Amino acid sequence: MQLFNNTFNVLENSLNYATAKNRAISNNISNVDTPGYKSKDVSFGNVLNGALEAERTNARHLSFTEGQKAGYHKFERSGTTYNHNGNNVDIDKEMTELANNQIYYQALVDRMSGKFRSLENVIKGGGA
Repeated sequence: MQLFNNTFNVLENSLNYATAKNRAISNNISNVDTPGYKSKDVSFGNVLNGALEAERTNARHLSFTEGQKAGYHKFERSGTTYNHNGNNVDIDKEMTELANNQIYYQALVDRMSGKFRSLENVIKGGGA
């Protein structure tokens, strides 16, 4: 028996992604002047694919999630250099991504809180 529906799992994975993204952005910002440092990023694609898994009606159809684990993928941005010391951190881009990620994270927390308030309301009998 599953206590929570898939929405909680998707929200949890999304919060984990936002936390990892914030950590990567923070590391990039703190290493803006480190010679040779290559910025890091996190990809969310696998979480989204898991949430949007389509039903296969035929064994010959391709699976959206086959061979992929739910979660996120960390990677290094290489092949670019913005500074004379080999560093590729663009501070303006990182600050923009940090602000966007904070808004995203807060929206997820608000949604999760709403789901728990709904469960609390059901447990209490629907009355306030």
